[in-house]
Amino acid sequence: MTGVTLRLGGYSYEHTSAVFEGTVPIEGADLVPTTEPLVSDVFRGMIEGRYDVAELGLTYFLRMWDTGESPFLALPIFPNRNFRHSALFVNADNGIERPEDLVGRTIGEFALWGSDPGVWMKGILAEDHGVTPDQLSWVIGGTDHPIPSFGWVPQPVPEGVRVRHAGEGETLAAMLEAGEIDALLSVDVPRSVLAGTGRIRRLFPDYESVEREYFARTGIFPMMHVVAIRKDFHAEHPGVARAVYEAFLTAKDEKQKHYLDRAAKQHMNVITPWFSELFAENRRLMSDDWWPYGVGKNRHAVDTFLRYHHEQGLSRRLLTSEDIFVPELLGS
Repeated sequence: MTGVTLRLGGYSYEHTSAVFEGTVPIEGADLVPTTEPLVSDVFRGMIEGRYDVAELGLTYFLRMWDTGESPFLALPIFPNRNFRHSALFVNADNGIERPEDLVGRTIGEFALWGSDPGVWMKGILAEDHGVTPDQLSWVIGGTDHPIPSFGWVPQPVPEGVRVRHAGEGETLAAMLEAGEIDALLSVDVPRSVLAGTGRIRRLFPDYESVEREYFARTGIFPMMHVVAIRKDFHAEHPGVARAVYEAFLTAKDEKQKHYLDRAAKQHMNVITPWFSELFAENRRLMSDDWWPYGVGKNRHAVDTFLRYHHEQGLSRRLLTSEDIFVPELLGS
């Protein structure tokens, strides 16, 4: 593979920036990289055909499988991961103390019904607490800024689930503070929480302990996004998928090694106090490859997300890792 023009889209994270900046090249590719301040703009660009390879939210990727034949396959690169018990907020005065108290309530969800963190938390609420989406009412919108409905991606809602979009000018955080909704599932922390006003709090106040227990029990570090490749581009350029994977893997491994090497100097180049102890605690729980790529190390987590996506009525068919990843990387 030589001289392939590759339009690459993504958000520039510390573990991917070397690819976008060209310090870790994609072998055989003439790279045309684009980063966006809003990762949803990358998703939209990929769906609208502006990229050959791009970061794509897992649910955005999967929704395209129910539009005839999906134009995409996945590479086992996971640029965005996050534990999501911390993403569930409640009004401090409405008496919700545990997940079971959500039954019969109204909950806001950021961006669309079945966002990536939404799929994870709905699955966890159902599996660990017996709270299913049909037991709640849902309002979709922006957390602290109004956002329109994402009309550029399919938005299935299963029968029996009550979903509406917030009204013009409404924000979910303001609705939560006013008691118009009871809870909020959001990738963004509401500004009032950051400001410490006390009107909104997390459902899981000690979310770090809850999330560490979840990982210890399940082995799952939830991925939000994957890197997708257009099927036609993949077919036209054999070898490009592996070259992209190897470049992103190298960039990620180099960043992990950066932190591992600097542990001996207590990460004196990092501005965060006690970072080294946090780093050591994470290594004890998650190993030295705490952010793994490849199908093998991620199959259980990916297949869990695929199952949740299907159970929540967002995928017509129960997909597996073998269905979604490029065949040549299934052994990775």
